[in-house]
Amino acid sequence: MTPVADSAVSPEHDVATRTPQVVVDDAEIFEAHEGGKLSVALSSPLDTQRALSIAYTPGVAQVSRAIATDVTLAARYTWANRLVAVVSDGSAVLGLGDIGPAASLPVMEGKSALFKAFGGLDSIPIVLATKDPDEIVETLIRLRPTFGAVNLEDISAPRCFEIEQRVIEALDCPVMHDDQHGTAIVVLAALFGAAKVLDRDMHTLKVVISGAGAAGIACANILLASGITDITVLDSKGIVATGREDLNPFKADLATRTNPRGRSGGMAEALAGADVFMGVSAGLVPEELIATMAPGGIVFAMSNPDPEIHPDVARKYAAVVATGRSDFPNQINNVLAFPGVFRGALDVGARRITEKMKMAAAQAIFSVVGDDLAVDHIVPSALDPRVGPAVAAAVAAASED
Repeated sequence: MTPVADSAVSPEHDVATRTPQVVVDDAEIFEAHEGGKLSVALSSPLDTQRALSIAYTPGVAQVSRAIATDVTLAARYTWANRLVAVVSDGSAVLGLGDIGPAASLPVMEGKSALFKAFGGLDSIPIVLATKDPDEIVETLIRLRPTFGAVNLEDISAPRCFEIEQRVIEALDCPVMHDDQHGTAIVVLAALFGAAKVLDRDMHTLKVVISGAGAAGIACANILLASGITDITVLDSKGIVATGREDLNPFKADLATRTNPRGRSGGMAEALAGADVFMGVSAGLVPEELIATMAPGGIVFAMSNPDPEIHPDVARKYAAVVATGRSDFPNQINNVLAFPGVFRGALDVGARRITEKMKMAAAQAIFSVVGDDLAVDHIVPSALDPRVGPAVAAAVAAASED
């Protein structure tokens, strides 16, 4: 049995074209991050005494008085209604693990930059010096007047499931844990593309998911919702199956809804005859096991920076291969989803991000590929300017249905 980890995957965000990119050196990376990646910009200049008196005292007092009388006016006269809080406790950052809030801040800044670039939304990174779910939820409740949506990020499983659900219930605004649902949305979009280019009926595919953490469970859930029934999920101890006594409640629930053939064992037993391998873990998969998959298979090896199997090796056996990296074709990348999802939800004043909205987002991402669909182009580029607006429109429409 080949062990796999439960860590969620949150891929990097720098693909521009379908060709491999030049690798940058460390000096250039650190120089680009020096001083942080964000700043506050003015929506109108403060270059005259009149402008100052309007934007600040005494003019601002009139706006504050009006909001005090009618709190709904805050949506019109402040940025809060369009501001996304990017929140993390630094416990499951990229593939780096529990590195703490200070070390997670560059990632959260990057997330905020992506919200602006691809969704036209302002956002603010908030890293919390606590891992206690009660404290995290209470903090966000107290901060609610400051923002209009919450993007939870890089919070370890299984705590992330409880925290997301409690924050959704506590707040009257869109909330989404991107490591779960952003990953799942793009994975579904990529599977739409792979099935289409291979002329396969997606609903008959036998799918193996390596990793039963935040991303793995979310991917399984969205695939089940899309009509795929033969899904096998593995954690570090093997196939997630009923009868195992070491499963947390989230895995135990998943076990009742997956593994329809009642398989037990590990990766070898799961992959034999499988059509699809999805890796959202840090565990490596030997070539000889990929070779046991059904002919014309699909491999999504999304662990970063090291895929579960090298794409060049996977291509010896699979018809379509994707990774989470920008230097190989078919980058499965959360940035294709979350900016448009939040933009669409905020555009229509949605109070929740529903399963229907997530499915609509996946369809929209896939639709952008259009006539360019190919085995090395099953999803659009992360920098394709059509993606964000398409996702936002689809999510807004799904919210209004």
